[in-house]
Formats: sequence, structure tokens, C-alpha cells
Amino acid sequence: MNTATLGATAPANPIPLKQDASVIGLVGLAHGTSHFSHLLLAPLFPVFMRDFGLSYSDVGLLMSIFFIISGSGQAMAGFVVDRIGARPVLFAAITCFLMASLAASMVTGYMGLVLVAALAGLGNAPFHPADFTILNQRVSAPRLGHAFSAHGLTGNLGWALAPAFLVGITALADWRTAYHAAAMLYVAVLALLFWQRDKLRTEVHVRLADAPKGSELDYLKLPVVWWCFAFFLLSTMTLAVVQSFAPSILKSLYGVSVEAATLTISAYMLCGAGGMLVGGFVAAYGQSHRFSSDRVVAVSMSSGAALLLLCATGWLGATGTMVALAATGFAVGVGGPSRDMMIKKATPKGATGRVYGTVYSGLDVGFAISPLVFGALMDRGWYALTLAGAAVVLFISVYAAVGVGRRTV
Repeated sequence: MNTATLGATAPANPIPLKQDASVIGLVGLAHGTSHFSHLLLAPLFPVFMRDFGLSYSDVGLLMSIFFIISGSGQAMAGFVVDRIGARPVLFAAITCFLMASLAASMVTGYMGLVLVAALAGLGNAPFHPADFTILNQRVSAPRLGHAFSAHGLTGNLGWALAPAFLVGITALADWRTAYHAAAMLYVAVLALLFWQRDKLRTEVHVRLADAPKGSELDYLKLPVVWWCFAFFLLSTMTLAVVQSFAPSILKSLYGVSVEAATLTISAYMLCGAGGMLVGGFVAAYGQSHRFSSDRVVAVSMSSGAALLLLCATGWLGATGTMVALAATGFAVGVGGPSRDMMIKKATPKGATGRVYGTVYSGLDVGFAISPLVFGALMDRGWYALTLAGAAVVLFISVYAAVGVGRRTV
């Protein structure tokens, strides 16, 4: 299996912009529901702790359950996507989110929340292999950079929407009503995708009868796949530090209020979304001018790591550190579309679902282990060192990105 063999070649006749835009919009909407599901429980943890008498460890375990199921299921989901197509898998995933929301509206204790986390994690597992299979097959090559940009952008918007949606409705009514509303949201998205299902159809990978047993696993022998996996794991560990610990770090080092510290995370996400929007044009420019995707990723991640290191020095003060953290989101976001282009180049023909499933499972692993690794530093009060450690890990991810570039053509 040769990594130089890429996905489907560009069609002879140009694909209309409207057709590409429709596919990109539908997949982006679906991806937004995936990121919304990441925070299906977390915004209401204080409510659950109050109503069910739970501890921080109890609710933290719910997120671990989510990411363990999502990460382990993601690699396996790639095989299913390649075998039966992305569309039915995508529909099944959103149905899992619907079931998770309905289950959340009826929970009476901790085990019910465990079920919700498991259903949401199961639904989240197939999204990256399904989404990228559709985009790679249905969007014209010159617009793939913009497609990957929109994909990352809608994911960030899903993260931003979930807390406002769930907490807002809870404040107006109650948390069970909030989950009923979330269920209706998933119904609406599923109905729209089903109505436009022709735009989501993908070709399946047919396994020949005389193919050697285990040949579907041959892609795992490619070193480039594991370099991609390492890149996702490492870069996600840094994101997890910012999401999980930045408010506590800002409060402990500078006495920043909880509201201002939380606003910094929102600013990080919004700047990340803006970076992805810009990154789509950067990826398209690089593709047309033969500027390698791994170089773009290396520059953007190095810039983000340098900003984090600057934050760790304490030289910037409270306001400067908050601004620099937001700028870090922009720097990392610019590399997002080129990151996905980099993985496309490393993907053998017919193995899109499997490769993306395996590679993106590194994201779930990074989210799962980062709080454990850096939480130990936080427990000792080493707040600046936590930021510095996140920067070092992001620098190491640059080495992984360069390793991917050296192994693709």
C-alpha cells in the first residue's frame, strides 16, 4: 500500500460552487452537533452535583467515559464507513445523540448520567471518519482547504453553543426541559440531513474475494499513520490544558475573576474559529503553489507554542496573558485546515474512513490523558509550569508534523 496513492482525483468537469457549498454546509452542520455533544453534560455538572450529591471525581469520570468510548470506537467506525458508506453511519451517530438527550432528560441518578455519557461517546465516535470521507469524495480538490476550514469552524461553534443553549434554557425553565430542547435540535438536524441525503452519498470500499486475509489492516503498517496519530495526541493535550485549567491558572496567578477567566476560554475558541477561517485560504494557497501542508502546520503550531511559553513567563501580566492565550487559539486554528490536508496526503485510496478514524482517535486519547498528566502539576501549585509544559508538548507536535511531511509525497 503506497502513501503516494491519494484519494479520488479531481473530476474532469469543474464542480459548481453551489454543489460544493451544499456538501460543506451539511457536513459542517453535522460536525457542529458532534462538538455540541462533547459538552452535553459538562455545563450542567454543578446542577448534577447539587441534585444528586456528586463529587468532582464523579462528574470528571463522566468525561473520561465519553472520550474512552469515542476514542476506541472511532478507529473501528472507520472500517464501517469504508464498508457501508459514510451516510448511514452519520445518521446513526446523530440518532445516538438524540437518544442521549432523551436519556438525560429522564435521569434520576449517577448511573443514568453514565448511560448518557456512553451514548454520546458512541455517537461521537464515527464523526471524523464519516465527515472526512464525505468531504474528500464529494468536494472538488481546489475547495478542499475551505471545506476543512468550515469543518473545524463549525466544530468550534458547536463547542460555543452548547453551554449557552443548555444553561440558558435551564435558567428559563429547568435542566430536563433543556435536554428536551437538545433532543429537538438533533431531530431538526437529522431531518435536514435526510432531506439532503443525496449530497452525502459516498462510494464504498469493496473488498475483493481473493484479497489476502487482514489486508484491510495493512494501513496500520504505514509509519505515516502513526506519525499523524502522534501529532493529534500531542496537539490535543495542549488544547485540553487550555480548556481545563486556564481559568484556574489565571485566577491563581493573577487573581482574575472566574467570569473573566471563563471569557478567555470563549475568546480562545472564537479566535481559533477565526484562525480556521483564515487557514482555509492558507491551505488553498499552499495547495495551488505547492507549499506543503506540514510546513503550514509546523509554523502555526510553533507560533502557538511560543505564545504559551510567553504566557508562562508571567511577563505579560493578567490582561496580556489573556490576550496572548486568545492569540494562541488563532495561531493554532490557522493550521487546522492544512492539518487535515496533511492527513489526506497520507491516506491510501479506499482507506479514508479507517485512516481518519485511527488518526483522530489520537484526539480523544489526548483529551483523556492530558488532565491526568497536567492535573498532577496543578495539584502541586505549579501553574506557570503547567502552561510551559503545554507549550513544550505543542512544540513536540511540530516534530510529528514534520515527520508526516517527510513520509508523504
